[in-house]
Amino acid sequence: MAARRAASSFLSRFLLTRPSPASPASPAGKSALLGAGALLHRFSTAPAPAAATAEEPIQPAVEVNHTQLLINGNFVDAASGKTFPTLDPRTGEVIARVAEGDSEDIDRAVAAARRAFDEGPWPRMTAYERCRVLLRFADLIERHAEEIAALETWDNGKTLAQAAGTEVPMVARCIRYYAGWADKIHGLVVPADGAHTVQVLHEPVGVAGQIIPWNFPLLMFAWKVGPALACGNTVVLKTAEQTPLSALYVANLLHEAGLPEGVLNVVSGFGPTAGAALCSHMGVDKLAFTGSTGTGQIVLELAARSNLKPVTLELGGKSPFVVMDDADVDQAVELAHQAVFFNQGQCCCAGSRTFVHERVYDEFVEKSKARALKRVVGDPFRNGVEQGPQIDGQQFNKILRYVQSGVDSGATLVTGGDRVGSRGFYIQPTVFADAKDDMKIAREEIFGPVQTILKFSGMEEVIRRANATHYGLAAGVFTRSLDAANTLSRALRAGTVWVNCYDVFDATIPFGGYKMSGVGREKGIYALRNYLQTKAVVTPIKDPAWL
Repeated sequence: MAARRAASSFLSRFLLTRPSPASPASPAGKSALLGAGALLHRFSTAPAPAAATAEEPIQPAVEVNHTQLLINGNFVDAASGKTFPTLDPRTGEVIARVAEGDSEDIDRAVAAARRAFDEGPWPRMTAYERCRVLLRFADLIERHAEEIAALETWDNGKTLAQAAGTEVPMVARCIRYYAGWADKIHGLVVPADGAHTVQVLHEPVGVAGQIIPWNFPLLMFAWKVGPALACGNTVVLKTAEQTPLSALYVANLLHEAGLPEGVLNVVSGFGPTAGAALCSHMGVDKLAFTGSTGTGQIVLELAARSNLKPVTLELGGKSPFVVMDDADVDQAVELAHQAVFFNQGQCCCAGSRTFVHERVYDEFVEKSKARALKRVVGDPFRNGVEQGPQIDGQQFNKILRYVQSGVDSGATLVTGGDRVGSRGFYIQPTVFADAKDDMKIAREEIFGPVQTILKFSGMEEVIRRANATHYGLAAGVFTRSLDAANTLSRALRAGTVWVNCYDVFDATIPFGGYKMSGVGREKGIYALRNYLQTKAVVTPIKDPAWL
């Protein structure tokens, strides 16, 4: 039982299933962004391994069959007839052209969801019937796991080992978890001061608008759609324009499982058009968004200006990873490495501020450098590759600008800092030492494979510095001391604190942030609250036998 639960985390399942890293390969080319004459301040660095980037990319064993919008149970073209390309981040080439939804398509999708909620069978089914539909959906996910994982890797750039060994199983697990909740959403009967019976009912909120990000498209689909449907709601979901394919694929499976038409509608499109229309729509009763903090502020504003719909936000982070002086340095280096570089560093809760006690700082930096140099970068479909490309050229260039900022501000570039190869959006695993709290690389969310190592000398100091941020999504603590672990886990202002582990995600564990990292929680019982209204029903009792 313990082994099975441990395997439900991102890192534990991924580390158990991925092949061993290969040896470093040929030198990588310099970044065009930095220029041929750019001087990077390093010490005894070497190029990160390039693995398979010089070889022809592997053709995925999956066909792209769903590129239209899903509205009222049917795949349809956008009202405008427009399409946009979704790109292979390994090459920058077009995988497929996808229907480009805008405000008219959002209107159509919301109307379908509203009919399905107000007139359709889904909210009126027994909870057990909804449970069975979701369980059949989970079975279909597992039956089509190979195609789903290949599609996710192709469209996103994450390794196939991660998609197949970690994420697809977690999607099925999440859907089963919320299927189990469908018939366990209970109300209350509460006593009142007088001859009245008082029922407290938990009812579905109605039409839920949901916007998912590009870094974990499948998982965010499950985290949002699972609880919304279990509670009896209908959904209009907007995919990220970078990664629309996997959501369309699994949405088709959900209908194959018996979901009535109009209950789930999927619109691919862009934020300023489709996304803004969904947030502003007067027919949407609830919004859930995962993405950047800046966009989250816009989502909240649009919701307030329309019908004051409630909003759940899971936003950015700059999570501290604290290594105390009693830590096993080798273990701490590996855990901190995975906490930063997992999913190409494109993780909102990445432990990207690595605080290391001064007594073990130098050893930690040298070993972190060595570990980064061993990290294999290449085609995510190849065995042995640990790191694929960044999602697109915009993110690629943003990361390299942050690298240059770190160099310009005086941090020591220990290793990495350049692109890998000349094709696609691959970046070397990058490690900075001697960073200061006021540097951009220590303050702002990079969302890439960049580790920033900072030195500290005592408990009170690291608590103060770790909390000195607008973010509060997650934190990590690595120590052998129970007292230190207890003190830090309570003092750090973050929605999740991992002690001697990182990125442990279970369907039962709530996830969300303090401060500007979000509002509300995803997963576990707490996610159900996002999709339920609370109603009190008060009825007089004539000649009660008892009160």
